[in-house]
Amino acid sequence: MSLVKRGPVSLVEQQPVDICRTPHGSVLVDFGKVAFGNLSVKWPPGFDGKAVLHFGEALSNGCVDRAPPGTVRYARVEADAGKGSVVAPPPDAKNTRPVAVATPPEWGVLIPFRWVELEGWPEEAALDLAQTRRRAAFARDWNDDASAFTCSDPLLTKIWDLSRYSIKATTFAGVYVDGDRERIAYEGDAYLNQISHQACDPDPTIARATFDYLLQHPTWPTEWALHMPFMAHADWMHTGDRSWLTSRYDSLLPKLLPERLRTDGLLMSPPALKDRDLVDWPRTERDGYVFTDVNAVVNAFYIEALKRMSVLAAAIGRQEEAGSLRARAAAATTVFHSTFLDESRRLFVDGVGTDHASQHANFFPLAFNLVPGRSRKGVLDHVLERGMACSVYGAQYLLEALFLHGKAEAALALMTASGDRSWRHMLESGATITWEAWDHRYKPNLDWNHAWGAAPANLLPRYVAGVRVDGAGGSRIAVQPETGGLRYCSARIPTMRGPVEIEWSKDTTFRLCLAMPSGMAARLILPAAGRHQVRLNGQTITPRQWRGRLVLPGRRVGTIELTVG
Repeated sequence: MSLVKRGPVSLVEQQPVDICRTPHGSVLVDFGKVAFGNLSVKWPPGFDGKAVLHFGEALSNGCVDRAPPGTVRYARVEADAGKGSVVAPPPDAKNTRPVAVATPPEWGVLIPFRWVELEGWPEEAALDLAQTRRRAAFARDWNDDASAFTCSDPLLTKIWDLSRYSIKATTFAGVYVDGDRERIAYEGDAYLNQISHQACDPDPTIARATFDYLLQHPTWPTEWALHMPFMAHADWMHTGDRSWLTSRYDSLLPKLLPERLRTDGLLMSPPALKDRDLVDWPRTERDGYVFTDVNAVVNAFYIEALKRMSVLAAAIGRQEEAGSLRARAAAATTVFHSTFLDESRRLFVDGVGTDHASQHANFFPLAFNLVPGRSRKGVLDHVLERGMACSVYGAQYLLEALFLHGKAEAALALMTASGDRSWRHMLESGATITWEAWDHRYKPNLDWNHAWGAAPANLLPRYVAGVRVDGAGGSRIAVQPETGGLRYCSARIPTMRGPVEIEWSKDTTFRLCLAMPSGMAARLILPAAGRHQVRLNGQTITPRQWRGRLVLPGRRVGTIELTVG
């Protein structure tokens, strides 16, 4: 297992929420939610015998499920009351391999579990919540009050809470890992984890530890290398820390994959490397994607990585390099359009030599603002028609594309859809941490503790509440609520400067209250309502109309109250 410099994590003792006898006479202890940990037991007075403990994420017929599906966790432990109070499950063969991220050995083995079932607990002994404690691992400085989100749809509020807790619970290793099955850090997983962590708690330590770990332990997918500039850019926008960025900038240049660059400015995927192109995971979630020697999704990521690298180069004073990166991105965008855009259908195809137009070949360019205006409607219509034809990972970018292009109602409908391809399905299935995939039928070995499935933790604050950082270190924000048919929303969004508090409501009039910390200025882009008359802190403001929205002039600071109607 890999011993690494990690973000600060500590064990927290948690009391159960319920304890009862099962129909079989064993004791069932319920901690309410899954967390990574082990158990501290206060044995009944005079009991010095043995007990069997069953740790699990799932129940079956009122008992811990001994044979759960996929990689849903179960462990059986024989405990001797005379040998101490801490009971830990045996190590797992797969997530303790050399490539796995290790937790401190003095903690004992950690496992994700919600329930513990005890066999051998004396029948005459009282059942007391104080007799068992879960020793759960979380980021030491995590602040549950740093973020909040509620809205007029109770299901969306529950989805945000599920996603926020998923981010908290998966900090257990001090480095972002891909769930309990492997406990490996992957760049794409880590970026999604990072931006959701930033939306829930402002501490960047674990994200930075993960970034440094991945510089030393890169993984195989093509797009995962390109996610490293994404992570550095997210840190810069969140912290504004030029020193941290400067010391790491040069290590990002190989992540642009210069060895795969063609003379026309796009990346190639030769046969020897084609299997590294991911597009989506698992493979069944690729909407029939056709892999060719020049891949549309890979090149969409490449162009976006160039854009973000240009921002980073400028941030550390390398202006000439920043200009070169911007020019490369612009030139590659032109070639991207001529290579992948089917002008007759107004759609992007998967690659050179195929006319197949998957959802992925279209929503990634939408998310990265690569779609020319003349083709936007065709691309949007195609993406909407396909529904949720991607994985929980791909959903981050699919939903972001919809929010960015005025389709908030459709994005929220996908989040809350009936069936087995939504966060509603996870909640209805009893999940307390987001899953690795939509359902076992799409990935039979899925685990129930995967942070890359927690995209609503960042999407709902950024787009529905409408607060997005657009200046380094949170110096500037864009406030652009995407109401999506909702009547109201209230949120607290953490930043390194302090929390942003926002509330809005919408009927015939749109009302917004915004409170910002010192040193932050907001650009306001509002939904149109009524006669488009804007009153801001008692004064009438004349907005500019843009794509059905109202853009207020200048930037605002402090506390704002406004109405549109």
